[in-house]
Amino acid sequence: MEFPSYLGTMPMHAITEVYGEAGLRERYHLEIQRFAPPDRERLAAALRLASELHRDDRRVREPYVNHLLRVSIRIMHHYEVSDVDVIAAAVLHDTAEDHPDELAGHPGATSEQAVAALAGRFGDRVAGLVAAVTNPVYDPSFDKYEQYREHVRASLEREPWARVIKVSDFTDNGVGVIHTTGPKVERSATKYRPMVPVLRELVARPDTPLSRLVKQHIFRQLDLAEERFAAILDGR
Repeated sequence: MEFPSYLGTMPMHAITEVYGEAGLRERYHLEIQRFAPPDRERLAAALRLASELHRDDRRVREPYVNHLLRVSIRIMHHYEVSDVDVIAAAVLHDTAEDHPDELAGHPGATSEQAVAALAGRFGDRVAGLVAAVTNPVYDPSFDKYEQYREHVRASLEREPWARVIKVSDFTDNGVGVIHTTGPKVERSATKYRPMVPVLRELVARPDTPLSRLVKQHIFRQLDLAEERFAAILDGR
């Protein structure tokens, strides 16, 4: 497939709609060219592993890997992050939660065992960041969404770089809800709407390692997410 010379500046939703997974993979490839060869290969290896683990997963209309690509591309391009550990963790952020058995190499593996396996392949820091954005097993006797919010708040409190991954993930899920169809639209809006003020406060903190301009960009995205959640939920 041939891609336009301006692929590196196209909005990710446009790449997704026009070129699909192949276009997002090419954009990821373009983004990692600025890294030295060892780091570039590490980021390519992270994508290979994530692609293998999520090979049969889908998000409504698209392969799941598209989500992982957008989350990591956003961190590199829009958030101006050049920390290879953070980018690798972004690519791998759902592996321990979604595929612990394959990652750990045995049936019945826990997410903790899967994170340990990641540490063996990509180092403790990458594994720690993945652990920070991995959801635990929730108590079925309590509200799942409330437990999710409390977990995110507590986990990101102590991991500033994990906030960067989570807010990119949230942007893809929250702002991107407009590109979703079916029952998932209302479920996603219900789940993510209360997270907007939580993430806004965390991003605004001085120890969140992003520039002032990047934070302003994120705040605009959070504003857009709020508008879309309101349109979905308040118009019922």
